[in-house]
Formats: sequence, structure tokens, C-alpha cells
Amino acid sequence: MNSVLSRESLPENRKWKLEDIMSENETDRYFSDVRAGIVEISSFKDNLTPDNTLECLLTLSKISYKLSKLYVYLNMKSDEDKSVAKYQELCEKVSMLASDFSEAASFIRPTLAKFPSSELKKMRDSESFAYFSMDLDGIIRDKKRLLGKREEALLSMVGTFSDDFRTIFGMFDNVDIKMGEIELDGKTVPLTHGTYSVALQNPDKNVRKKAYEAMFDAYISNINTIAANYAGNVKRDYFYAKVRKHPTCLAKALYAENIPVKVYDNLIEVVKKYTPLMHEYVALRKKALGLDILNMYDLYVPVVSDNNSLTDFDEAYRIVSEALAPMGEDYVSVFDKAPSEGWIDVEETPNKRSGAYSWGVYGTHPYVLLNHKGTTHDVFTVAHEMGHAMHTYYSNKTQCYEKADYVIFVAEIASTVNEVLLIKHLLKTATGDKRKYLLSYYIDMIRTTLFRQTMFAEFEKFAHGVIESGEPLSAEKMTDYYRRLNAEYYGEAVVTDERIGYEWARIPHFYRDFYVYKYATGIICAINIAERILTEDNYVEKYKTFLSSGGSMYPMEILKLADLDLTKKTPFEFAMKEFKKILKELSKSI
Repeated sequence: MNSVLSRESLPENRKWKLEDIMSENETDRYFSDVRAGIVEISSFKDNLTPDNTLECLLTLSKISYKLSKLYVYLNMKSDEDKSVAKYQELCEKVSMLASDFSEAASFIRPTLAKFPSSELKKMRDSESFAYFSMDLDGIIRDKKRLLGKREEALLSMVGTFSDDFRTIFGMFDNVDIKMGEIELDGKTVPLTHGTYSVALQNPDKNVRKKAYEAMFDAYISNINTIAANYAGNVKRDYFYAKVRKHPTCLAKALYAENIPVKVYDNLIEVVKKYTPLMHEYVALRKKALGLDILNMYDLYVPVVSDNNSLTDFDEAYRIVSEALAPMGEDYVSVFDKAPSEGWIDVEETPNKRSGAYSWGVYGTHPYVLLNHKGTTHDVFTVAHEMGHAMHTYYSNKTQCYEKADYVIFVAEIASTVNEVLLIKHLLKTATGDKRKYLLSYYIDMIRTTLFRQTMFAEFEKFAHGVIESGEPLSAEKMTDYYRRLNAEYYGEAVVTDERIGYEWARIPHFYRDFYVYKYATGIICAINIAERILTEDNYVEKYKTFLSSGGSMYPMEILKLADLDLTKKTPFEFAMKEFKKILKELSKSI
């Protein structure tokens, strides 16, 4: 499993079937159809009325669907082998086409927003407009926030470069940054984001220390440029908040998914309340590793090693399937047939995109990209990505195209539910070191996804608050605040050194405003849901209704289908108690 196989040598049940989306020779026709569709959409620009709105929206939907098929197909073809110039060029070409389509359709929302509310509500509630009821409801909500056609067109054009702060950071972070070299397993290798992650798990403290210092020093040497770029990004967020008449950047970011600010506040308040548990865990880690001094670069080396042999994909898939048995026969039967039906691209092959993801397009089965090597983490990756895929399967099966896509706020829930079900399944029979390893794996999952992402969320709130108050957002200000925040979350058992204050400078997600908190709320929901699946009769059906809802309602309404209300602190408290329970057992076993 450690060798890289050629794509041609793989059996068919190890590769996804992209031909289920379209054939290679159809791409030119799809490009032509979308270009023609842009012309068709543009014909409504100066004569959109209540009488032809349905025709306009149906046209928009038809072209959007063709564009999404083309976009997904070409990008996944490119991911099979990133060295193929043909697909790189086609991906760029379809991205430009998507931008043209977005600009051509930008008049629709502001024009509809000028219709009387009574007319919009009539459309929303009409059976003829059933596919578009959520879109129309959004326009009704947005009426007071939308600008005129000319201003919206200008904002759409601004959008073509307003994300450049993220692009600039991405180029710096992935291409231009120079971090030197480190010694790994007796070899001198370039220090990259990938080798850094490996180095931080190395049992040799000196390897961890050198990697940590080299990584952070690379950012520190460019800190003023990074700070100016990030401050510009936050100012961009503030600009859009003001233009859309929101009181704060946070309110604007949460408004898009109709999430109450109370949810964000609950997250920070409850997690801060339980930071003493994190301090206790960090002290336990220090003791377990036998260190007189625990440094920040010691937080990722395993407390308990996983000495198990590698698990091939078939065995990994079987284990995950067994863990998902509480979901019921209909769920498991669909899950089990995914490999043979071309859902999953399993093996690492030359120049294949790294990592893992789930993606797809309405009208075909979901797709999952893996690079399976057989580690315990890889087994959990199968559970995670297939959680996304099953969410998509149920949503697409139940909803129309216009309502099938679910928003990011709920997207990480199903994937993490599968991970929690898997770890609870494995813990039922695990003993000795294997059990200790799984406990440490689970507690680190909660630490990194819940505590760490909440700390990030608190930093984001601070950074945007500085700009909102009319103050400059300097490197010194951000570094000082982040260092103090790190000390609050991790406690006195670990050294909060000077370098860690600069960690904000290397977090790519900060360039998507108020995004990271969704990881934290996602795992909170998942822990609650998994427990109820395992302990409550008939709860699985409620959860499947959640999975089947797609984007047919706002996220908070969808969560209520699974009996979750994040405006209350109860779900947050339950997740913290789960952390406490795992910590207690791990402490005893260590």
C-alpha cells in the first residue's frame, strides 16, 4: 500500500466513474450551451416582470445545472492527474465562463427585489414557483439590503478582485514562502506544510522543535506584508457589511445562512467556560510524554502510538460499514454499493490531487476522492468523506435541483457523525493500548476541531472588531492578542512562547470571514446526534429527515428536524461533557 500505482493498473472498483456525469466528447457542447444560455439570460435584463419571472428562473436553473456539470467534471478530471495541461486549461476556461454567467445573471436579484413584497410573497407561496421558494424568500429578506441594478452589477464586478487578498495569501503560502530544510528519518527534505505536519508528530523532540521554529520564522520574516494583506481582507469584509446595511461584519457573515449571532456567542461562551478541561488535558499530555517542559510543538505528537498494521481499503470500508449499522439497512445498503458503482477514487496515483474530498453534481451519484494508505486516520477519512457523500445522496434523492445543495453550516455535521459512530464502534471492543490510542484520537479530534477552531473564531471576532471601531489592525496588535488567547485556551502546562503569537498569520481560513466556527458547531452537533442515534428509538428517522432536507430550509430549521437548537446552550454543554468523560477515562488509563 506504500507504492504509488499507475492509474491504468487500478481495478475498476478503485476508480470513480466520471463518465456518469458526461463523456469527454460532450464538453465542447456544454461550453456552447452555457454561452448560449448567457445570451438567453441576458435577454431578460431590461424586461423582467412578474409575468415572465418563472421563465427567467427556469432558464437560469437550466444553464446553472449545465455549468455545474461541466465545472465539476473538468475539475475532477484534472484532479486525477494535475500534470495534464489540457485539463488545467479547461478548468481555467470553465472558471472564466462561470464568472461571465454570474455577471450576466447579476441583474435578477436586484430586479426582483424591486417587485412589491406582496408580489414576491405570492410567488414564493405559489406551487408554480415551488422550486424557487427559498430563493424568493431570500430576496424578500434581502429587499432592504439589495442595491439598484447598476450598483449590484458594479458589486458583482468588484467581486472579481475582492477575493484577491485570499489569492495573494494562497500564492505566498503555497508557492513563495521559503521554510528551508529539515532532517526527517535520516534524510534532508524541504520543510513544507506536509512535512511540517509529519515533523510535529515525530517522537524526536529536536525534530519537532526545529520544524516549529523554521516554520514560524518564515512567517515572522514576512509578518508586515501578511498583516497588511489580512487587514485589507478584514476591511473588505467591513465594506460589504456596510454596503449591505449590517451592524457588524459578524452579523453580515451569519446573515447569509440566517444564523443568529447568539449561536456564535454561545459557542465562545461555553467553550471558554470549559477551558479548564483543556488545561487538564494539556497537563496530562505533558505527563504522558514524560516532559519537564511542554512546548507548543509537543501538542501533536501522539500521546499513545498506533502500532496496528495498515488496513487495506476493503477492510477499512467493511469496518466503517459495521460502525454505521445503527443507521439502518437502507443507509448501509447504499453505502455498501458505492465502491462498485464508481463513487470512490481510492488509490494514490502519480500527480493525483492530494488529500480527500466529497463532491458531485445533481443527477448522478456523489463522488469521493481518497489517497488511501491504510493508516487509522485513513479509515476515519473513509467514514468522514462517505458521510458527506451519503448526505448528498439523501438530499439529491429527496429535493429538486434548486433545493438539493446544503450550506456549509450543516455540511460538516453528517461527515463528523460518521466519525463519531466509528470511534464509538471501535471503542466497544478495544482494550489495552488500542483503546488508549482511540481515546487519545477522539480527544484530539475534539481539541483541534472544537477548542482550537473556537479560539480561531474568537480571534476573528477581535480582528473585525478592531476595524469596526476605526482602529488600525497592526501585526503587533494581532500577535499580542493571539498570544494571550493561546495562553487562555491551553493553560500554564504548556509554554506560550513568542512565536505562537504569530500563528494567526498562517491560517488560510481567516481569509473566509467567520468560516472556522462552523467546524466547531459541526462537531458539537455531530456528538449530540451520534449519541442519540445510539441511545434513542426512532431518532435515526429524524436524522435521515435532516440528511434529506438539502437546502429546502434555513440551517437552524433543518437542525430542528434533528431536535437540535443551537440558540440554547444544551448541545454545547453536552459536547463539553463528552470531552470530560473521554478525558477522565484517558487519564485513568495513562
